[in-house]
Amino acid sequence: MFLKEMNKEELIALKNELTAKYEEIKSQGLSLDMSRGKPGADQLDLSLDMLNVMKTAEDSKAENGFDCRNYGVLDGIPECKILFADLLEVDTKNIIIGGSSSLNLMYDYINQCMYIGVAGCEPWSKQGKVKFICNVPGYDRHFAITEFFGIEMISVEMTTDGPDVAKIKELVKDPMVKGMFCVPKYSNPNGVTYSDAVVKELASIQPAAKDFRVIWDNAYIIHELTDTPDVLLNIFDACKEFGTEDYFVEFTSTSKISFPGAGVSAIAASDNNIAEIKKRLNFQTISYDKLNQLRHVKYFKNLDGLKAHMAKHAEIIAPKFNLVLQKLESEITPLGIGEWVKAKGGYFISYDTIGSSAKRIGELCKDAGLVLTTVGATYPYGIDPEDKNIRIAPTFPSLENLGKAMDVFCLCAKLAAIEALI
Repeated sequence: MFLKEMNKEELIALKNELTAKYEEIKSQGLSLDMSRGKPGADQLDLSLDMLNVMKTAEDSKAENGFDCRNYGVLDGIPECKILFADLLEVDTKNIIIGGSSSLNLMYDYINQCMYIGVAGCEPWSKQGKVKFICNVPGYDRHFAITEFFGIEMISVEMTTDGPDVAKIKELVKDPMVKGMFCVPKYSNPNGVTYSDAVVKELASIQPAAKDFRVIWDNAYIIHELTDTPDVLLNIFDACKEFGTEDYFVEFTSTSKISFPGAGVSAIAASDNNIAEIKKRLNFQTISYDKLNQLRHVKYFKNLDGLKAHMAKHAEIIAPKFNLVLQKLESEITPLGIGEWVKAKGGYFISYDTIGSSAKRIGELCKDAGLVLTTVGATYPYGIDPEDKNIRIAPTFPSLENLGKAMDVFCLCAKLAAIEALI
């Protein structure tokens, strides 16, 4: 029976029963963590052999004979550019290879727009109060970058096909709206992949600002959980019809493919944007870590190698996602107190409460020994206006601990829902 169909006496009786279970769990002194989308140790072990692919001076040379131990090659060694060009389906001339963090590349690009300018325009910082579109629920670190630079954030709700494009098209009529952050495949946190129609609509936008830029954060481009993965339309192919390639700058990395702390990142962009970024990089660095670039290419070899490696990741984490979904379906669905999307890939499950009780769930979980992503973090400024969204991150705990964590989560969700109804 749905909770909302119970009378007050029934709700109080159920609350007393669940409270007793909650107090028993609290007495166990649990320490469980589902706060971030981190790979588990068994996932990190998959790439350990990468550390052994270079043992001699000759092993340190790129295919063209360049010694990767030395200075030079600003935009990445050729074979690594080929690997990422194949992954992102662009030409190698439209690729720049970075360090271990795509987040750092995104930060640097926003910094460039703010203080150097793009497309021949004045820096954003000299134009007044600039604004950015933020799809919600979304990625907290995108919001953190935007807030750090003092950019006003405008929320646009996600749908099952992607962001509300009609609203975006209205917003970009304002010349002070300078861009948008998005995760187009297996979005963080709700796992939605933008439909072809949404990608084409985004590609067709004609913003008032010539220096409008979409940060196309394709973090989960091959992070599949099933044998029938979502397919994301290539944004640059879609842009060709409208001549809008300059409005989009794509980012990705191997952070959740090899090592989060020692992966390789990349930018894909139009000829004009690549030229502007390279100009800045000439002053910023001599080169990124070419030994790490070479190590990745030697280990993965090509796109097929990357995909085969990601299939091993899926073998580890798909059972975790399935366990979370099973717990939600058995414990939450019968009571009608929550909703979620069953994604085909990515790193998260987005849980929406029925009623404004997300913060209360977070409080109850913390007191019972379970740490979640800070409730509200999936919205700009950490404020979820409906207090409904919680990001569940299944990958880091062991299956055993994940089962315990979800038992705690479901119990807390039930208690918070009853409290809201009484």
